[in-house]
Amino acid sequence: MATLIKQLNMTGIVVRLTSLLCVAAFLVFGQNKSAAPKPSPPNIEGIWSFATLTPLERPAELVGKKHLTDQEAAEFAKRVIERRNFDRRDGGNDADVARAYNDLFYDFGKRASNQTSLIIDPPDGKLPTMTPFGQKRATERAAKLVAIPNGPEDRPLWERCILGFNSGPPMMPSGYNNNVQIFQAPGAVVLFNEMVHSARVIPLDGRPHGTVRQWTGDSRGHWEGNTLVVDTINFTNNGTGTIGLRVATDENLHLIERLTRRDANTLIYEFTVDDLTIWTQPWTASVPMSKSNDPIYEYACHEGNYGMEDILAGARAQEGGQASKKDK
Repeated sequence: MATLIKQLNMTGIVVRLTSLLCVAAFLVFGQNKSAAPKPSPPNIEGIWSFATLTPLERPAELVGKKHLTDQEAAEFAKRVIERRNFDRRDGGNDADVARAYNDLFYDFGKRASNQTSLIIDPPDGKLPTMTPFGQKRATERAAKLVAIPNGPEDRPLWERCILGFNSGPPMMPSGYNNNVQIFQAPGAVVLFNEMVHSARVIPLDGRPHGTVRQWTGDSRGHWEGNTLVVDTINFTNNGTGTIGLRVATDENLHLIERLTRRDANTLIYEFTVDDLTIWTQPWTASVPMSKSNDPIYEYACHEGNYGMEDILAGARAQEGGQASKKDK
């Protein structure tokens, strides 16, 4: 009997020791797991160019073809440059003024990507059908751009030097200043565009979106593996299409941007536009960015902005001339 009791006591001790060891192992494992440092996000800092001759929508001659070979992309770029021929002098003074700039001022880039369109979804490389409301809004915006302005407020924000027409969000390749400098700091990323020196500070600390509507929306970011994901809502409803989409979006716009470092010299920038009051479905575009060795140059727009003064003076003179004709 004494031997049995002794064995039971020993068994109890072993069980208790085993349990304690299991708990200790669990605690140590949990501590090590929680204490393990998070992997550092990839470095996407630097100056990047998003200039490209690849069109937003797939051209008619490339219907059904999503990608080009390197040779085909080079030939496509050559044709685009030849067709554009901005440095023209035909058409008289009015046509020359309407063209605004000649080749000296444009910088669309010299290359096209292997994509046949920046739009990758829908698969046909075309913008989705607009809703009736979106079509109405687009018509109103187009009429506003050619109407005689009563004041600066009648002109779009990019013409008033408040926002750049390609700085976004989203960032859209255009005629010049297709450069962005990315800064990474603890808890935030900054996208600093050369166009109008637009700087977007994107918190990464998990804070919720604010409630104030802004021209460039309210952005929050986080990392998904090697991809920086930026979620932007709370856009304004100013109807001027100021975010580079060339369409008058509204306050329902929800924008998701993704930046992924593909290699030392390439950053893939994708964005998804979700605004079902303007388009019948969301759509996604992909823009390859290349590492640039050029600095971000000063962009002076408000300083000496004689354009707006001349536009309004011309409008008043035009109105005066029309009034004189009516009097006669």
